[in-house]
Amino acid sequence: MNTQFKKGVLELLVLVIVSEKDRYGYELVEKVSEIVDVNEGTIYPILKRLTNENYFETYLEESKEGPVRKYYHITVSGKKHCKSLLKEWFLFENSVSNFLKENKK
Repeated sequence: MNTQFKKGVLELLVLVIVSEKDRYGYELVEKVSEIVDVNEGTIYPILKRLTNENYFETYLEESKEGPVRKYYHITVSGKKHCKSLLKEWFLFENSVSNFLKENKK
């Protein structure tokens, strides 16, 4: 997949996935990787930024399989941001799709 396409959608994917349920970092990387090919080094800076912007809160929870895990929980502000990005995404996707359909050769 084109790197620029991927960069443009990762924040939205992370927000949508965490809005479904709280996730820990590696679990989130795996979930995003089901949609687009990414690695941990791509997702963790997004998580840090979204947390710094108060779209996520974090908490620690014991793990049966290893060290304590940091979970990400979407805030009310994060839900509003996610909803706004989704609206923008669908408008963008619709505009591009319509243009491509009308101009395909």
